[in-house]
Amino acid sequence: MQLCKDALEILKETSRTFYIPISRLPKGLQESVASAYLCMRAIDEIEDNFELDNPTKVLLLRKISFSLQAIGNEFTADKLSLALSQYEKPLPEVTIRIGEWAMLAPETIAPRIWEASAAMADRMAAWAECGWEINTEMDLDSYTYSVAGSVGLLLSDLWAWYDGTQTNRSYAVGFGRGLQAVNILRNRSEDLTRQVDFFPNGWGEEDLHKYARKNLSLADAYTNALLNSPAKDFCQIPLALAHATLDVLALGQSKLSRNAVMGIIEQLTTK
Repeated sequence: MQLCKDALEILKETSRTFYIPISRLPKGLQESVASAYLCMRAIDEIEDNFELDNPTKVLLLRKISFSLQAIGNEFTADKLSLALSQYEKPLPEVTIRIGEWAMLAPETIAPRIWEASAAMADRMAAWAECGWEINTEMDLDSYTYSVAGSVGLLLSDLWAWYDGTQTNRSYAVGFGRGLQAVNILRNRSEDLTRQVDFFPNGWGEEDLHKYARKNLSLADAYTNALLNSPAKDFCQIPLALAHATLDVLALGQSKLSRNAVMGIIEQLTTK
């Protein structure tokens, strides 16, 4: 019980956008989605860390992947947390406690979350190793699948595990890719500061907008096909925020205002 409360507190600190839909999920599904989100966020914090060089990111990401793949009688969350907390440069709490987040989900679905998190850590290590070199749209598809499309597939598995909800898995990939494409546009300046360019060769912002719109149309189809269910309740909020963010970016604004974010969330949560 305390671990779940801790997880929600960390979730609230790291992403209010996802805290709200996760906190509204029913018991069992809530712990599962929180476990998945926090594990992925822990990995993402390493990828985006300005203070870590790429070889160090590779080392840490592979350590996490190997640890998650080794979950069993010899695995304890404390061992992984201790290893990460003793690293020479401070890592955020959400990353240090990844072993605890991995143990949060019910045991009947937890192995799927471990597998997805270990695979993501491996993929992120590979991207760090090559310096996130993206030259073509195929490279971009590969990256957005690695970091988000595969999460869409994991969510589909969580919905099916919880209440049998079946989804179009191709659309699930589009759901993840669409959200990530919007993040790439929103974080463009920051990424360039750390010398990472997710735009394929010759692409400008208009091209990335088209890419985002294409994938968000799949995300719309994915969400609309979910009947009145916890899955639909969860997906509507980040999808609506992604559409709204893309609209303001197209107008030259840097991000969606706080008031606009809360207005969208309020509209969707008071129906």
